Amino acid sequence: MEKIRVGVIGCGSIAQHRHLPEYRMNKNVEIVALCDKNEERVHRVAEEYGAKPYTDYRELIESGTVDAVSVCTPNYLHAEISIYALNQGLHVLCEKPLATSREEAEAMIEAEKRSGKKLMIGHNQRFVSSHQKARELIKNGEIGRIFSFRTTFGHGGPAQWSVEGKESWFFKKDEAIIGAMGDLGVHKTDLLRYLLDEEFAEVGAFVEDHAKDYGDTDDNAVCVLKTKSGIIGTLAASWAYMGKEDNSTIIYGEKAILRLEEDPTYSLIVQYVNGETVNYQLGKIQTNEDGGQRSTGVIDAFIHCIVEDESSPVSGEEGLKSLSVVLAALESSRTKKISEI
Repeated sequence: MEKIRVGVIGCGSIAQHRHLPEYRMNKNVEIVALCDKNEERVHRVAEEYGAKPYTDYRELIESGTVDAVSVCTPNYLHAEISIYALNQGLHVLCEKPLATSREEAEAMIEAEKRSGKKLMIGHNQRFVSSHQKARELIKNGEIGRIFSFRTTFGHGGPAQWSVEGKESWFFKKDEAIIGAMGDLGVHKTDLLRYLLDEEFAEVGAFVEDHAKDYGDTDDNAVCVLKTKSGIIGTLAASWAYMGKEDNSTIIYGEKAILRLEEDPTYSLIVQYVNGETVNYQLGKIQTNEDGGQRSTGVIDAFIHCIVEDESSPVSGEEGLKSLSVVLAALESSRTKKISEI
């Protein structure tokens, strides 16, 4: 079988630490082209991977040398580049959030339908072993009806790991559009939708932007969410957790509590109402800290759906549903009212 020829657009931290190493590990992939507006950076990374460097994404997409691209750029370019690539007949893996507005997201979905190519959004929390096991337990009725949840994704912020530090696009409103809620909150809205297997109906949120003394994007948020069936819970997304990263989720059910990624040894702990506890060691979640899972599973899933001509495992529609919760939370914070989703 011929290898899938891949180009990566944007050579920042997410490309260097996730996409490129995982593409290189996949036997069905050949990395042929890289693009970044920073000429020094793209030449340096391209040399490491034996790829051709570009500074204009249009030239890479139009080169005829790639079958698929990863879009690892600032948020404001996700829709523009993804649509251009799809229109040129390329498969697209786009980092989350898929877009910065509903209109952009819908345009991406329409471009995918016209092109007949695959569009996948990089929501990697669906591929974490503990999350997949929890979804299985919930679906088979192991913990009964779900009453509530609590989920958190917080760390010290992109300044600690972005290639540009405090000068990163994450802190620039005109490039990020959405800050911590787009970086971390959308991970958790997608995870909750995946675990609970239902949609959210309402959100009330406090979203602040003064945890950092640099940048002008949101950096600290707490949301209260309600699903269509009436499950209620909280979601926190923050760049203000200056100690250890928190990427935990707790699901409160009729028969048991699921504790996900809360314990350093056991990635899933099930506490039953009869006092029994079951501990699962399922490998560590991917993290910006040392010791995290080596592969997110996203790249392998993307390449698999291309090779086998299967549906995208995280479609544009799924990405839009998860983004819609974030957009509603931002609206709630602005209006000081509960927002419908």
